[in-house]
Amino acid sequence: MAEYHLKSPFSEEEIRKLRAGDIVTFDGLLFGIRDLTQIYMFDQNHEPPVSLAGAPCIHTAPSLRKAGDKWEKICVGTTTSTRMERFTPELIRRYGVRAIIGKGGLYQGSLDAMVKYGAVYLAIVGGSAALETRQIEEVEAVYWEHLHPEALYQFRVKNFGPLTVAMDSHGRHLYEEVKAEAVRRLPEIYKKLGV
Repeated sequence: MAEYHLKSPFSEEEIRKLRAGDIVTFDGLLFGIRDLTQIYMFDQNHEPPVSLAGAPCIHTAPSLRKAGDKWEKICVGTTTSTRMERFTPELIRRYGVRAIIGKGGLYQGSLDAMVKYGAVYLAIVGGSAALETRQIEEVEAVYWEHLHPEALYQFRVKNFGPLTVAMDSHGRHLYEEVKAEAVRRLPEIYKKLGV
């Protein structure tokens, strides 16, 4: 396991150095997306008004308030990623997203895209919204405001993390590895319980 402090947007070379189990923090650009953001993009055919190339995207529907023409953060938490699986391969292939940040991981289709195009899934600990919010220095832009709280958010972050590389561009998937180990150990556990 290695620790990395990166600056986003990320290059493919930087991302391919990361291995499952590594710890990542980063500074720079971060985009917030959620279900409705991606439905608007992919199902309703709206091209993003900003480049996502090399960027990390976090699965979030933030609590923000608008003061004049500026958006201020209240609380920015992370949501479970699996229901957004159907969008992720195209997010990586078509738009060049290099990292997805969320909870719970994604499925094989996303892992295949990560391997092919050079991307990772970075897991964040559930319940860390207060820490995430502090690490966001600024809400730089909110695109598609009519979708708020599931618009496309552009954040500037500092020391964002720590995040665990849970799915890497080499085909490792920590969630599946943990699941397989649990299944392997079940007979032994049942025996100890007398079941």
